Amino acid sequence: MHLFGELAMSLRNRFLSSVGLTAPCLALMALACAPQGLAAEASAQPQPMPLPLPPAVPAPQDVPFGSTIALAVDGTDLARHILSMKETIPLPTRIAQKGGDFVLLYPMWLPGNHSPSGTIDQLGGLTVKADGKIIPWLRDTVTVSAFHIDVPQGTKQLEVSYQLLTPVSPKVGRVVMTDTMENVQWSAVSLYPAGYFTRQIMVHPSVTFPAGWSYGTALRSDGTGAGSKVSFQPVSFNTLVDSPIFAGKYFRKFDLTQDDKVSVTLNVMADQPEDLAATDAQIQAHKNLVKQANLLFGSHHYAHYDFLLALTNKLGGIGLEHHQSSENSGPRGYFTHWDKTFGMRDLLAHEFTHSWNGKYRRPDGLWAPDFNTPQRGTGLWVYEGQTQYWGYILAARAGLMTVPQVKDALAEVAAVYDNRQGRQWRPLIDTTNDPIIAQRSPESWRSWQRSEDYYSEGQLIWLDADTLIRKLSGNTKSLNDFAKAFFGTNNGSTITSTYNFDDVVKTLNGVQPYDWAKFLLDRLYNTSTHAPLDGFTRGGASVVYTEKPSDYVKSYSDLRHISDFMFSLGLVVSKKGTVSEVLWGSPAWQAGITRDQDLLAVNGVSYDPDALQDEITNAKNKDAAPIELLLRDGERYHTVSVTYHGGLRYPHLEGNTQLLDTMLAPLGGQKDAAGSAAGK
Repeated sequence: MHLFGELAMSLRNRFLSSVGLTAPCLALMALACAPQGLAAEASAQPQPMPLPLPPAVPAPQDVPFGSTIALAVDGTDLARHILSMKETIPLPTRIAQKGGDFVLLYPMWLPGNHSPSGTIDQLGGLTVKADGKIIPWLRDTVTVSAFHIDVPQGTKQLEVSYQLLTPVSPKVGRVVMTDTMENVQWSAVSLYPAGYFTRQIMVHPSVTFPAGWSYGTALRSDGTGAGSKVSFQPVSFNTLVDSPIFAGKYFRKFDLTQDDKVSVTLNVMADQPEDLAATDAQIQAHKNLVKQANLLFGSHHYAHYDFLLALTNKLGGIGLEHHQSSENSGPRGYFTHWDKTFGMRDLLAHEFTHSWNGKYRRPDGLWAPDFNTPQRGTGLWVYEGQTQYWGYILAARAGLMTVPQVKDALAEVAAVYDNRQGRQWRPLIDTTNDPIIAQRSPESWRSWQRSEDYYSEGQLIWLDADTLIRKLSGNTKSLNDFAKAFFGTNNGSTITSTYNFDDVVKTLNGVQPYDWAKFLLDRLYNTSTHAPLDGFTRGGASVVYTEKPSDYVKSYSDLRHISDFMFSLGLVVSKKGTVSEVLWGSPAWQAGITRDQDLLAVNGVSYDPDALQDEITNAKNKDAAPIELLLRDGERYHTVSVTYHGGLRYPHLEGNTQLLDTMLAPLGGQKDAAGSAAGK
């Protein structure tokens, strides 16, 4: 029903109720007034009734499954991008003796994705056998990730085979298999029995890789594999899903272990062998990251840690946290063009921080007993927001980025979110629902709709909190103290510790007394016209705009193959000339430009970024004519006039940034940070 129709019907019903004419009364009146034949026909026809739901899938119970599942993955079919699985599932005694309904689940709710993002659409060839005979399966019509198997009495185990039909190109989805590398994510290649906490299900995994390939993972080999098959030590299903694999033809491992002797390894695979040419100084910056994180949190929550890093133009991009590892991807020139790739070098710092923030300490709504129980993301402003904050801080402290580069990055963040007009109607806390609502699908008007803003606006809130703690305490306390108090408990433990809003407030008050509940609630639940920028102004800095882009904006734009006119005309243009974003309320928006239109010409001349920059500069004179843009929207060509005289505008920090310098300085007197690896 049209919205206006719904409103009219609601008002009509409200009026009729007020005069005592309810729906049953109206029905009787209608029948009384209707012709006798029509009334009889209407009364004879039954009204539709809801179909009862099928029996619920067994709820997870905190009891042992009892036996170990064997899961074998064949990762050798690179040409067709197919992963093939064989899973042997011993059946519980109750099912083995009596038979009956046994339910297997495909994982859907994956930690770190914050949404039901399981790739069940890629599952194919599902076949269930027992004693060599095929047993039919039936998908649950409500929980479509559940498969019912009617097990014959006396069956002791099931032999389950299936494939993951991974995307053959980016048009289909994220590519996880190429001719030189693959990314095996256990959540995508496994089925598990319903009715159990997944920490109570043991799995013995193995993978067959292409001949001659190397791999990295938080799993450890049990030494029984042969040839290209690697057999891993049995682990819980929780640990399995949390331990993905990067495998590739061109592969290097770098030891990042620090004085605590807890093994940390940087596993790097690349499209070409020359992409692996890292210098000692560059690896030292990664070692510094481990050192600085240890100093910040005063603990570790892994038995060993494996950074998985793919330097590729072929494998789909990723940045995903795990307790004892992380999946990361970057450009091929990550090492070989070090001075140009710093715009993404906070990634490893971000994902490493998640071992403490997100994996060890986790908002209570984001913990679940299995991978098909819905999660609630209300706490993502800590889980992701503070991680985003520490990602920048640790990148600077380690020397993965220089202090000026990080300050330029923070200026860009401040400008983006200060100009995001959707904050006027949608509070930040509501964006924690966005992973479920949008699942990172493209948005027509991102600056008005908002997206997963809890990442970077959360980062600004924590910058605000850090500077406020420093001010109130006379620079004797900082958010460093919160990090150690909140994330540094139970050193060495890999057991998740959940928390709620009150726990965050209590820990903040333990560091520095203040009305932290009001501080956080105001910034999370209220709409506003501007981003929380007190973290800059408190130290004497402010965000200003100049005609020259910062080095960070240049690096960021080059890595993403875009030209950024967001803060002038109000649009971003891809390398191919396609408009990828339009800022709500901007001159481009006023002119009727939308994303996915092709920009063909500027003032009668073929479009290129430099030409548009020149025309924006030339239009600074208030008497200058509007800028004429020729656009193609599908099969339609049209010219728009953009009235704008503000010149090029790129964000920078101006004023006193000494407080930021202090916050970005390495802990423990480290001398080899602050971008020491740059250009080497």
